[in-house]
Amino acid sequence: MGEWLVSIAGTPEGARLATALALVSALAHAIFGALQKGRHDPWLMRGSIDFWLVCFSAPVALFLVPWPTGTGLLILLGALVVHFGYKLTVALAYDRAAYTVVYPVIRGTGPLVTVLAASVFFSEHFTAVQWLGVGCLSGGILLLAARNLSEEKVDGRALRIGLAWAALGGVLVALYTTYDAFGIRQAANPFTFLAWFFFITALDFPVIAYLRYRRTGAPGGVGSLLRRGAAGALIAWVSFGGVMMATRLDKIGEAAVLRETSTVFAALIGWFILGEKVGPRRLGLMCLIALGAVIVELGG
Repeated sequence: MGEWLVSIAGTPEGARLATALALVSALAHAIFGALQKGRHDPWLMRGSIDFWLVCFSAPVALFLVPWPTGTGLLILLGALVVHFGYKLTVALAYDRAAYTVVYPVIRGTGPLVTVLAASVFFSEHFTAVQWLGVGCLSGGILLLAARNLSEEKVDGRALRIGLAWAALGGVLVALYTTYDAFGIRQAANPFTFLAWFFFITALDFPVIAYLRYRRTGAPGGVGSLLRRGAAGALIAWVSFGGVMMATRLDKIGEAAVLRETSTVFAALIGWFILGEKVGPRRLGLMCLIALGAVIVELGG
């Protein structure tokens, strides 16, 4: 199957599959984000997810696919560094500001910077119409964050620090999206890259989470933490694996933009499943985000 995927890269068939993968990735990422919301410490939650990622990915990486070459190993080690930085900034942001404020800032900053990075490093170019779509999507996401921010009653200094970490997290989203696209494009078989990617890049946070657990325990219960972590690990395969495969098949910028419709899915999950209030303004911003994604997809 890996050879077939490589063979359709850059074709209309590959573009259609990349669109589907990016949208599935968006839905999965919204669920992934919801799992990290509220009940558990974000450091412990991320550590639990990564622990299960290692458990699920190790047998595939070690016994079912080829081991990476020297160059491939260097690329994977670079991915470990980039993703550690991203996970660190997200945890620090969640520590200081509400999920509903932080998440849209991270996701709203990411696609704009990714499109710029893809233009520089992969010579991808958006049309004027597509740039309008990027503006609608990123603007809608950031306005959604501003709307959520207006309802928050927290310490101002903590909020500013949280937003700064969130903005940096958005830049790192762009960095890892571009870097991962480079990595998966270098691999002869994309599934080999994905197996080793999930194994190696998940080795860091279980250690951090264990050290934190020794100090704080696990508020919310160890059992719940491990169950949510296992579910999050499976969803991460779909979310991160899906968008990386999409960048292998088609343009990186378009995949990144479509993936950020996760903000719409996150709001819908909050509305229909978590019982959160949406209201007409949030609903209008969700429509603006979705419209931006449609403009990017059709404006090329």
